[in-house]
Amino acid sequence: MGKTLAEKILGAHVGREVKPGEIVVVKTDLVYAQDGTGPLAARRVQEMGFEKVFNPSKTIFFLDHAAPSPRFELSNDHNFLRGFAEKTGCRISEVGNGISHQVVAENDVRPGDVVIGADSHTCTGGALGAFATGVGSTDAAVAMAIGKIWLRVPETLQVVVTGKLPTGVFGKDIILHLIGKIGASGATYKALEFVGDTIEHLDMAGRMTIANMAVEAGAKVGLFPSDAITRKWLNQMGRLGDFKPLASDSDALYEKTIEINAETLNPTIACPHQVDNTRTIEEIGEVRVDQVYLGTSCNGRLEDLQIAAKILKGKKVHPRTRMIVTPGSRSVYLEALKDGTMQVLIEAGAMALPAGCGACVGLHEGVLGDGEVCLATQPRNFQGRMGSPNSFIYLGSPAVAAATAIEGKIADPRKYL
Repeated sequence: MGKTLAEKILGAHVGREVKPGEIVVVKTDLVYAQDGTGPLAARRVQEMGFEKVFNPSKTIFFLDHAAPSPRFELSNDHNFLRGFAEKTGCRISEVGNGISHQVVAENDVRPGDVVIGADSHTCTGGALGAFATGVGSTDAAVAMAIGKIWLRVPETLQVVVTGKLPTGVFGKDIILHLIGKIGASGATYKALEFVGDTIEHLDMAGRMTIANMAVEAGAKVGLFPSDAITRKWLNQMGRLGDFKPLASDSDALYEKTIEINAETLNPTIACPHQVDNTRTIEEIGEVRVDQVYLGTSCNGRLEDLQIAAKILKGKKVHPRTRMIVTPGSRSVYLEALKDGTMQVLIEAGAMALPAGCGACVGLHEGVLGDGEVCLATQPRNFQGRMGSPNSFIYLGSPAVAAATAIEGKIADPRKYL
């Protein structure tokens, strides 16, 4: 019997064939945590009596959520992580370097890796054909200390996406459509494996957006084959040597197959306060917006900023709406400066923040007040996530974000493309 991508990767790290439902102990290739989860993970390593981590060069702490820190308590956490990294030899990714999931994709994640992160959106790495998944701080600490972790081999849902994406429809719309179709718990502890001719032609930015939001359907991992798109992207990152082809077997056994005709998709919006509360742009009605937020681990890549800039070029952000942009990494920020993308956004009236998670987690710089409405490209719209529990978060693509910024209400980007 053939194997799915999840079964192939985990089996290779166990040293034998594995089957869904089996609990296995696997070797890890990369372990990381961020400044919200990292302090607890580091303290757990210390409490277990370890003075060093198993593989310092592949253990990373990211200062990306409170970046730069808005409170002294968070600054103290940053200093604790800096000290822990110095003592153990592991890596520290400083304030302004970018969001963990974007930075490891650029520099570290390889097809076929097992990647463990103390953050739910670690699954972003699945876009590169890695079994990348989020765990709690204590499990991450164990992986840091001994280089292994226990996992249940997930059943796999195959998602077959076919057809050419219409104008104004992107990877964000694919994943929002899927989550709306199967629900926020429709893939709980499953692997979502994405295939089909639409996926074969989808760029890495689109793949990362989809993989990032796999967890919003409850999935343990969102996996893409390692193919020509993967090879091209790794080459752009100067990492061609990390490429290897990887795909599921033609006779792999899936728990279920979900088919999506890309040609029938429309710009899709997730409405408050759940990601599976989705509507198409035609169904959304009149929704006035106070803030537009472009960026995050979901849509903070250069291609995302370029899409928005294409729509905003020569136009202005609506006078009653503010627009915030946070690139996913320092390298994305630099490229957006070099090619003029950031200039277009700033001239239109947007505000640029340092590369990081920014307003997505409601810590600072973009916190919503009572009754305020935000259209964001982030992966999550839970009540109170961006500030006041009496605020409202809608999710959409960078194109929807740009059109919304112009009109001051949730708007269809297709009229601008």
